[in-house]
Amino acid sequence: MKIENLKKYFPVKNGVFKKSEYVHAVDNVDLEIPKEKIFSVVGESGSGKTTLGRTVLRLVEPTSGQVIYNGADITKISQHKMVKFRKKMQIVFQDPYNSLHPRRLVKDIVGESLVIHERITSTEMLSRVKDILGKVGLNEDHMFRYPHEFSGGQRQRIAIARALILNPEFLVLDEPTSALDVSVQAVILELLKKLKDEFSLTYLFITHNLAVVDYMSDFVAVMYLGQIVEVGKKDDIFSSPMHPYTYALLSSIPKPDPKQKRATVVFKGEIPSAVNPPSGCRFHTRCLYAQDICRTEEPRSLEIFKGHFVKCHFPLNKK
Repeated sequence: MKIENLKKYFPVKNGVFKKSEYVHAVDNVDLEIPKEKIFSVVGESGSGKTTLGRTVLRLVEPTSGQVIYNGADITKISQHKMVKFRKKMQIVFQDPYNSLHPRRLVKDIVGESLVIHERITSTEMLSRVKDILGKVGLNEDHMFRYPHEFSGGQRQRIAIARALILNPEFLVLDEPTSALDVSVQAVILELLKKLKDEFSLTYLFITHNLAVVDYMSDFVAVMYLGQIVEVGKKDDIFSSPMHPYTYALLSSIPKPDPKQKRATVVFKGEIPSAVNPPSGCRFHTRCLYAQDICRTEEPRSLEIFKGHFVKCHFPLNKK
């Protein structure tokens, strides 16, 4: 998947005589997601991560830009023609307690997409639902229960099964473990890695947990106030962060050894409003290294190393 100049603005409704305003949820995003890799998008709450994930699937319509999937710009095709792409592009939502219909049996929740996309008998549907539930660690008995009869981890397994039932190629994982207990998170993450290899999947993994990013990812994009400020291979980002925002995020990761100390960078102030983002570099209002040019001129995305891009006038650790 290749994302070019993608924007998603949400209108803010004001009074009759007030000027129209927009929330700049996703603003000029460029990304290239390699096949069969785990590409993570990380950032604070409100940075636009979830909107980006939903926009690339056209669950919300983009304001402008391109999303090129397998050579086709899916932003330009009709909803009718999008149906064939829906089979190959799925999503696992953040909250397993709200993403499953409370009054439907698991067999119907997981098998609904088969009814929509494929003409199969009830017997065939039950067989395929049973098979995919087995892949995620559930059994045949679970097909005839309701979501309230399961734990959070089991519900997320059901959500994963629903996403995989059509044998997709591309999955958006929208903070799939953030609503779960820590011990359950580890099990679900391990399951996702196993399923990626088994089904040859590509993940767009959305999270705010850098420890999860370190464990799961091949590539990382750091998002701030609707824009990608740094992108590259995971090892490069973690070993040599270039953007002050990335450096500050990494400095906040706790060390497992209490005797080890790490200098933590503390942000100044609050994240600005996405309705009226700052001029110049959007991070300059909180950056410890901001200079005059940062306040007036928006930085270009620079390739510091091969495949490692940073949107900053004064990149850190530049050799």
